[in-house]
Amino acid sequence: MLTYGDLIDEARADFINGFFVDVVRGEIYPACVNFRDGKIVRVERKESAPPYYILPGLIDAHVHIESSMLTPYRFAERAVAHGTTSVVANPNGAASVAGMEGIRYMVEDGRRTPLRFYYAAPSSTPSADAGTRGSEIGWKEVRAMLSRDDFVALGEIEDHHAVLDDDAETMAMIEVAREAGKPIDGHCPGLRGYELDRYVMSGISSEHSSVSPAEAAEKARRGMRIMVREGSSARDLKYMLLFAMENEHLLVTNDLRPSDLMEGHMDNVLRKAVAAGMNPMQAIRAVTLWPARHYKLPGGSLYLGSDADFIVVNDLTEFRVLETWIGGKQVASEGRALFEMAPSFTMGSGIVPINLRAGDLAVPAERGRERVRVIEVLPERVESGAGTAELYAYDGELQPDPSQDVLLMAVVSRYHGSGPAVAFVRGFGLRSGAIASSVAHDAHNLIGVGADPGSLAYALNEVAAQGGGYFAVDGERAYGLELPVGGLMSDRPAEEVAAGEKTMNEAVWGMGSRLYAPFAALSYQSLLSEPELKLSDRGLFDTVRGEYVDPVIGRRRIMLDQRAGAP
Repeated sequence: MLTYGDLIDEARADFINGFFVDVVRGEIYPACVNFRDGKIVRVERKESAPPYYILPGLIDAHVHIESSMLTPYRFAERAVAHGTTSVVANPNGAASVAGMEGIRYMVEDGRRTPLRFYYAAPSSTPSADAGTRGSEIGWKEVRAMLSRDDFVALGEIEDHHAVLDDDAETMAMIEVAREAGKPIDGHCPGLRGYELDRYVMSGISSEHSSVSPAEAAEKARRGMRIMVREGSSARDLKYMLLFAMENEHLLVTNDLRPSDLMEGHMDNVLRKAVAAGMNPMQAIRAVTLWPARHYKLPGGSLYLGSDADFIVVNDLTEFRVLETWIGGKQVASEGRALFEMAPSFTMGSGIVPINLRAGDLAVPAERGRERVRVIEVLPERVESGAGTAELYAYDGELQPDPSQDVLLMAVVSRYHGSGPAVAFVRGFGLRSGAIASSVAHDAHNLIGVGADPGSLAYALNEVAAQGGGYFAVDGERAYGLELPVGGLMSDRPAEEVAAGEKTMNEAVWGMGSRLYAPFAALSYQSLLSEPELKLSDRGLFDTVRGEYVDPVIGRRRIMLDQRAGAP
């Protein structure tokens, strides 16, 4: 029986045969692709070809590497094995915890790999959570980044209120990007009508957080490039499918947990899209041609003189990646990366020690029973809902109620140890114990949820003591996963980190949670750019109304302001 290797000519460094997928003309035909010195020199039509398909290298046009819990080098090892040749990464996590030094780390670590790393300059603008970040990025830093070829866009501007209010720093960043001729990424879930018009007129040209196909279509009609997220936390393809089948768009991951990255990257996104009914050419263009055109990347299609970035797959339904080539060099074969480098320099966690007690997490009550606001976790969604519950007080403090699945949540500044801010949440399902993490978008403060204040305080203290990562405690049993690089990433191989994550998830499932990825869900409960209720180290924030609110309904906000140290 012939193997794949038998069907390829021995002069592999110069040409390769297969069914050529021409994403520009929308054709598929047998061909011999010739390449030399990293460039395509000829695509020759043939009468027949081996039963394999030659595609342009896959592009993830919007990804936060830090969400994989892997350093860029470790991320690249898995990504190229799955056919990814380029990414547009927004290192806002590293920027939040370490400023420009964090960005330099991400860039330098990525350079040690053949994967083509491009970047969106983080736009850490003053927003609803101003003052929580460890390091701010201003327009001068953005201008310096966008003067470089590897920084291809201004990263997502998460606070659309800052754009609509003509915030000086935000508008200065936008102006810098426009002068540099670089696209500006948006983030405006729910924005419609006149306010959307103003948002688009500022120069923002992409959007990846639409909450409905109708909203995406409205934004597309106004000239925005719509990204459809299909990663670990935001799985939008199922409800955005009809829009994606009929319109040009970009398929992106946004974030991928290590266990999911072990299973696939953009190849997996292609599999899902085609299995759901999308035409293969439409799906392939969404991860090759269209992202390359939007960000003016050198890849995305194969033609005379283009970079020899291509992959070989078994078919256009399974998309099993047999080989990955970047710049005319084979970098992966049959699911295994073919490069290995020495470890790079790293950065510390940047987490200050804390010493919380159960009493520090108390929510005071004026009556024996209070009606409270509750963050509603939405499985596999970045957004959160807003609900209510009735809780009883004991010794003047409101008590979480696991029987209602109403638990206590807290956020503590990783930079100053200030806070904690507290609120109530439903959806984690913990019967007892607590979990905590140093991964909490976007400021990446310490965040935790627990069935009782004592367990929650212990979990938060321990995650800080271990230098970041995940921690879970249930009675006498405790589990930890260290993420020492910025408190966000590990430089261990992906399979080791994925195994550690699996252990942590199984521990939390044993505590009663039914969430597919409980720590990923936890990380998004502090993302103030998404609807509807979120928690920062300054307190509970109503993102729809754009204001902080008290956890207790009908009580004045000043009590929480004093506890959280807000001005």
